[in-house]
Amino acid sequence: MVTMGKVLDLKDSMQILHKYKIPIPKSEMTRNAEQAIKTAKKLGYPVAIKLVSPDITHKTDIGGIRLNLADEKELKVAYENMIKSVRKKLPKAKINGVLVQKMVPDGQEVIIGCKKDEQFGNVLMFGLGGIFTEVFNDVSFKVIPINKSDAEAMVREIKGYTILQGYRGKKYDADSLIKILLKVSHLVEKNHKIKEMDINPVILLNKGAVAVDSRIVLE
Repeated sequence: MVTMGKVLDLKDSMQILHKYKIPIPKSEMTRNAEQAIKTAKKLGYPVAIKLVSPDITHKTDIGGIRLNLADEKELKVAYENMIKSVRKKLPKAKINGVLVQKMVPDGQEVIIGCKKDEQFGNVLMFGLGGIFTEVFNDVSFKVIPINKSDAEAMVREIKGYTILQGYRGKKYDADSLIKILLKVSHLVEKNHKIKEMDINPVILLNKGAVAVDSRIVLE
């Protein structure tokens, strides 16, 4: 099914998250490989690069994301190959630039999203990222706005809750996750034109949580 509405590019979507104090990685928009190299030097390696285009919503499918680039040489090759790949697959797509993003440490991936339902209005969704969402459909829902008790319930309701509690010596910052769920609820409540939003993934760390990618569709 094709999503009807205005799809914000990655840069604009991330700026909205930042405005509502949802933690995002340090990043900067670039127009060519030379700018990307200068930006990466300023941010510090390793970095990720992500295509910014209003015509491309699923960047991974067309090779529009490259992660864990460790130095200038890797960045230059990845940047040039990414642009070539996208141009070959989608020659008519508008490319606004490439976002260079400081890599976030490894953690547990979760997904937060919302969708406007004809009957219930805006509905918030939460689940574990990766295979847990795609294969097991391990998600929970609440109607926006939510309070802290609602956010805590969303986290507890998923099958993978035990993973978020920590395992094999790993511990995650549940309080930061609750805060992000509340901030997303507030963001959507204050912006009535939002039709859909996916923040995928949010990286949950031992201390803190960071939203590293976002997609927002306006009515």
